[in-house]
Amino acid sequence: MKIWPIFKKEMRLYATSPIAYVVFFIFLVVMGWFFSQILNYFAMASMRSAMNPSMGRDLNVTESVMRPLFGNISVILVLALMPFLTMRLLAEERQTGTIELLLTYPVRDWEVLLGKYLAVFGLYTVLIALTLLYPLMLAYFARLEWGTVLSGYLGLLLMGSSFLALGLFASSLTVSQIVAAAWTFGILLLLWVIGWGADTLGGTWGKVLQHLSTMEHNDNFAKGVIDTKDVLYYVNLTLLALFLAYRSVEARRWKG
Repeated sequence: MKIWPIFKKEMRLYATSPIAYVVFFIFLVVMGWFFSQILNYFAMASMRSAMNPSMGRDLNVTESVMRPLFGNISVILVLALMPFLTMRLLAEERQTGTIELLLTYPVRDWEVLLGKYLAVFGLYTVLIALTLLYPLMLAYFARLEWGTVLSGYLGLLLMGSSFLALGLFASSLTVSQIVAAAWTFGILLLLWVIGWGADTLGGTWGKVLQHLSTMEHNDNFAKGVIDTKDVLYYVNLTLLALFLAYRSVEARRWKG
């Protein structure tokens, strides 16, 4: 299989591209700010509870700090991270004309897609791993519920895998990286807010919208609940997006 050479090629491109470094820098700065503000609020709440013990019964560092942090990471993924990480995957190849050269090599379309997908997922995994500094810092001063923390990180990895696959699909549809980023942002935002209309519709359609909402499934992981339906949701969404990307590349090959 030719997945490994394509994977290495993509990782080299990320290592020499300013986009990856800019995304890393912005993400870590923003998340550091969020973490400091959440921690500061928790510290003030702890001080108030010391004077009024009844207020401190529900204080929990995992629930009060890590869960909001996971929520903020999810929002940043939709608004900034994913569109910029995935916009160049295939759109740049089509814009420069190298996609035709790549597809003439003795390599299958799905190997090209998987090589590119695994590269960007590897980059994303490194980025998420850097945020482990936050729970490690908290664990030094307070007792963390590591089961809930690890569940939250599992949710971020599964959600990220589906978001990246959707970004790859969006990048396969156009020659413009900006348009690819816009498509990715639009698709992810729609999946993020689609559940808001569930209560209004109610009934079967309300349940359908609620099931399609990425926010609904990610929230369970942040609570420390690993449900099979949530895992299958992200796995199925990832596979569907990769299949659509494959069909898009295949159609491009036949068009010449």
